[in-house]
Amino acid sequence: METEKTGKIVLSGFITVPEVKIAIVLAHLTEHSALTLRESGCLVFEVKQRVDESCIFDVYEEFKDAQAFASHQERVRASAWGEVTQDVQRCYEVTGL
Repeated sequence: METEKTGKIVLSGFITVPEVKIAIVLAHLTEHSALTLRESGCLVFEVKQRVDESCIFDVYEEFKDAQAFASHQERVRASAWGEVTQDVQRCYEVTGL
């Protein structure tokens, strides 16, 4: 018997930003965070630059369900944040999908 997954989606991990792009990523991070936190279904959104490794930003996100997570991903792809981070390395684990 198949059941539809409707539970919380959690993304955790980090991004590695090229040193030459750290300033532009930081310049866009506040707006990106604010927009994400206003999204319907966003429960938690945190992106924090590591003190000891400035090129690495830890990421933790929670969305109420798969639809909210998918909507977030779509918005990011079309955003300024998506543009300035298109060449960063992403190392994420997503649970709940």
